[in-house]
Amino acid sequence: MAHFTRRKFMKVAGGTAAVGLAGVSPSLALAGQAHVVVIGGGYAGGVAAKYIRMLSGGKVKVTLVEKDKYYYSCPLSNWVIAGFRDIEAQKWSWAKAADAHGYSVVHDEAVGIDAKAKTVKLRGGSTLNYDRLIVAPGVGFKKNIEGYDTKAMVKMPHAWKAGLQTTLLAKQMEAMPDGGTAIVVPPENPFRCPPGPYERVSLMAWYIKRYKPKSKVLVLDPKDKFSKFGLFTGGWKELYGYGTDNSIIEWVAAGQGGKVTAVDADNMTVMTDMDEFKGDVVSVIPNNTAGAIAHSAGLTNGGDWCSVNKQTFESTSHPGVHVIGDSSIAAKMPKSGYAANSQAKVVADAVVQMLAGKEPGTGSYVNTCYSMLSPDYGISVAAVYKLKGDTISKVGGGLSPGKASAAYRKVEADNNESWYQSIMADTFT
Repeated sequence: MAHFTRRKFMKVAGGTAAVGLAGVSPSLALAGQAHVVVIGGGYAGGVAAKYIRMLSGGKVKVTLVEKDKYYYSCPLSNWVIAGFRDIEAQKWSWAKAADAHGYSVVHDEAVGIDAKAKTVKLRGGSTLNYDRLIVAPGVGFKKNIEGYDTKAMVKMPHAWKAGLQTTLLAKQMEAMPDGGTAIVVPPENPFRCPPGPYERVSLMAWYIKRYKPKSKVLVLDPKDKFSKFGLFTGGWKELYGYGTDNSIIEWVAAGQGGKVTAVDADNMTVMTDMDEFKGDVVSVIPNNTAGAIAHSAGLTNGGDWCSVNKQTFESTSHPGVHVIGDSSIAAKMPKSGYAANSQAKVVADAVVQMLAGKEPGTGSYVNTCYSMLSPDYGISVAAVYKLKGDTISKVGGGLSPGKASAAYRKVEADNNESWYQSIMADTFT
């Protein structure tokens, strides 16, 4: 594996708009005006719609189907839960990007795909015809915890889809009595944003240390290790006394009885095979699976995720349908917003090439992920990926050092905000 220093990596990552894009010319000879429909307007779908228009020189018609009028971003939403960011800062609209790049947005829900007829059925009754279809529905939730239903989600918010759930959890943290317990239940692998639950734990601990110092955070985990494990636990020791009798954070691994099997939302109680725990605030994140349309359209083949050709992300079971972002099986790439952004650009290039009767190129990808342990303490991981044969493999990357000064961690925290503004601008402008 090639060795990348963090400095070298950032030089590569700084050109993410060009990663995997194989010199497409606006003068591509397209037969008529091809139509691409994109389902889902997040970091994968929104970027794909924009770049198909750009890479085809406006020759390809693009329709983005997104049921929500506004998008509330999950990155930085844990800041809202900890009380130092307003939910309105997470709110975005597709209108500016659609106007700038000339694609259409239909605010409706895709409920059916006929891959043979090349049509998408919408809940409102309309049907869209397509030449190529991109499906980017994000994640759905599995019913892996007894008692955790839509009613329980109000009392025990997952906050894994930002917006109302985020504000619910923030209000519960604010209302928690000093001396109370906040419980976080992460999901099993794989799931979207692997470090996300542990950033949430960290920022809950920051809130408690600042406002409710007699309280604690209890993590009941179905895993024995998690993303950035050493960086998180090291930061917890430094900031929150982790591993001591006075620790604000208690993490119970799967091997210690941490796997939650059932909840009683009315009594704010969670049960494991070994014990039961009562919390004043409980955030349960169910196991993740592909978005609903991927299942109903048969793109998962009865499993949890969508198998794709790794060169084009075209479904292995539905020709002409490309699945990108969290719902796809992308080998070594994590299910993250930045990975979805990178996949979208590669697939946009591939779709434009295929519509022009050309062979798509070989994609390369990047992922950068920041996590916050306090407002002034950031950590990060970055990686470069390349298609080798039929596998997307990591070829280099970098990780925050285990030992670093407060000034270094503050720079990483500041970089997180810059990272966020950059990826949101790429998606929504």
